[in-house]
Amino acid sequence: MPFYPVYALVFADAGVSPAGISALFALWSAASFLVEIPSGVWADVVSRRLLVILAPLLEAAGYALWIIVPEFWSFAAGFVLLGAGTALRSGTLQALVYAELDRIGAAGAYARLSGRAQAFGGAAELFATALAAPLIAAGGNRLVGVCSVLALLACAAAGRALPGTPRRGTCGPAEPAPDGQGSDDQGAGDGERGQLATLRTGLGVVRRSAVVRRVLLLTATLTGVAALDEYLPLLARGTGAGQGLVPLLVLAVTAGSTVGGLLAGRGVRWLGPALAAAAVLLAVGAGTGLPVGIVGVAAAFGIFYWALAQADARLQDRVDDSVRATVSSISGAAMEAVAILTFGLYAAGSAWLSPRWLFAAAALPCLLLAVAAGRPPIGRPGPDR
Repeated sequence: MPFYPVYALVFADAGVSPAGISALFALWSAASFLVEIPSGVWADVVSRRLLVILAPLLEAAGYALWIIVPEFWSFAAGFVLLGAGTALRSGTLQALVYAELDRIGAAGAYARLSGRAQAFGGAAELFATALAAPLIAAGGNRLVGVCSVLALLACAAAGRALPGTPRRGTCGPAEPAPDGQGSDDQGAGDGERGQLATLRTGLGVVRRSAVVRRVLLLTATLTGVAALDEYLPLLARGTGAGQGLVPLLVLAVTAGSTVGGLLAGRGVRWLGPALAAAAVLLAVGAGTGLPVGIVGVAAAFGIFYWALAQADARLQDRVDDSVRATVSSISGAAMEAVAILTFGLYAAGSAWLSPRWLFAAAALPCLLLAVAAGRPPIGRPGPDR
């Protein structure tokens, strides 16, 4: 998904206050939260590939609204569409990829593949950020929006190339076709009854497994801190950097996240110490209030996204395929809830604190997370059914 990293500045230039920008981000997360679990159940009983195709179409519609009517109400409506698209993809894509890897006996490569996909996404964002200045010069924010819409339409077309993996497992309603070559597009379950059964089974996995609950807590907390990346343009502007330097500073953080993705699957034993180092880097880097401090912030975000890939892989290892998207979406719902809390705290804190101190304050939960993250062993146990 292309996300132009300085859209926060577009909102600000349209007269939206910092609290209003936070409200928009919170609306985005709220829409994702409401659609998250139903979409995961739908993916497990209907078609994972179909949802991956539909997600960018909804997001493209959201960006199109911003192009046509750049006002607060259209920003809000666009974020609702973006939130729904995010929810359709969240959990669904992870489940589809892990299931295909497991089918060919390569599930252990999931963390590396997921991290590389994240890195490629970061590289695409780097490219988009680099193009921001010439695009704005050529056609303003409207041209940037048009490019975003076109990129998302290309994503929907690319979704057709993904495999339709037959579902396996003992606890869900989906079964492969008799010849063993069934497609994910064939669907499964008996309508509402099948969806409710899948939801109950997924919730049961979370209720019974302490490891799954701890991974959900880890991913949700990491997402709460990572959600601050929506405010990176404001942090960069707060360092006193000129308008032309702001995109480059945001670019540096995106580069850090990209490196973190490339390193996914490596150094898993160092999760706790790495998160502690990230907390220090975030506090010091943001607290300096200088452009050079963004280097520390970039390193911290690289660790956060590396850790998210490790946590996602651990979750997929513990879940049966018949409810994989459902449990992944439960994780996504928890992540969105924490993101909403983060946006609310930022909005409240912005009345008294500048972005540098709000970012620095996020180091405290990072330190607590580092202690908790170091406790569970990282391995590949069988799924909890």
